[in-house]
Amino acid sequence: MTDAALYRHLDEMTPWNDRLQVLEVIGIADEAPDVKTFTFRSDNQTWFRYKPGQFITLELPVGDEPLLRTYTLSSSPSRPFSIAVTVKAQAGSVATRWMLDHLRRGDHIRAYGPAGDFSHHEYPAAKYLFISAGSGVTPMMSMLRWLNDCAPWTDVAFVNCARRPEEIIFRKELELLGSRMPGLSLGFLIEERSSRESWFGHMGRIDAVRLPLLAPDFREREIFCCGPEPFMRAVREMLETAGFDMAHYHQESFAAPVAEPVPATFTQYGDAAVGEIALPVRFALSEIDGECVAGQTLLQTARASGVRIPAACEFGLCGTCKVKKVSGTVEMSHNGGILDHEIEEGFILACCSKPLSALEIEA
Repeated sequence: MTDAALYRHLDEMTPWNDRLQVLEVIGIADEAPDVKTFTFRSDNQTWFRYKPGQFITLELPVGDEPLLRTYTLSSSPSRPFSIAVTVKAQAGSVATRWMLDHLRRGDHIRAYGPAGDFSHHEYPAAKYLFISAGSGVTPMMSMLRWLNDCAPWTDVAFVNCARRPEEIIFRKELELLGSRMPGLSLGFLIEERSSRESWFGHMGRIDAVRLPLLAPDFREREIFCCGPEPFMRAVREMLETAGFDMAHYHQESFAAPVAEPVPATFTQYGDAAVGEIALPVRFALSEIDGECVAGQTLLQTARASGVRIPAACEFGLCGTCKVKKVSGTVEMSHNGGILDHEIEEGFILACCSKPLSALEIEA
């Protein structure tokens, strides 16, 4: 198919939905050592509707069973004909290393999403501070790209931390945006000098001395932070010590929250209580009947019954395990991976739903 044949007006296309889609790799770009950006378009010629800072889950054909991994979109929804993820391979990476070594233009990948509420659209403000380290810059770049396209006068302080100068992801584009966006101030902070590239900027780690140098009015800003967990913890503690109103602090993390102990509860089901008996679960699409024993989630029941429900985070954040409930009731405790209108339509997250009655789902 020629490029001309691919062209359609936006109002002639349908939006990418929040369930399974197949994406085609249309571009691969080197960003930094062991960092690449993969750009995708939809196989169905749909356009991409999402909020800057949201993430998707990719199904990667690694080994006998595909791996599901969650990646933040680095692209902006202001350019809706493609999406991009920028990934960094860490020591011990499996899925991301496979992407860097094997994914090529023209390849097709299954994807789920978008999901997440780490977006400046959720917290409108007059002034923003984006603080990031490593690949945590990706949601910040998505938001900044949107602001550049749609509100280039916005007051944004952009602080990015890296180990060496050559490891600053998107450095050239950020410097270009800095020359075009009058309200954008850039602050780069590196830990050590490099023989590969000279450096005359700030050095060290983000702390109570350096933050005011990079963003003097940080107390007046809506702050978004993303990076390794120790980095975000240090930023959070620094802001709390400085007396910052933490209601205006937001961070992106794919780590499971610490669960609070919850006393056991029992719901009456016939002559017994849920928690004392196994409840029947019908997997309608697979035509399989299973039983959910006490304390099991629907996802665990599916696996025990030989039914595959895709799942990535497994604590109610990514939304990958979303399934339609045909009948029955569940107890669901999620972390934002499902919207209110989806719950009203009968969808549940299998990873954090426990049956309270006999259940039938589309899986």
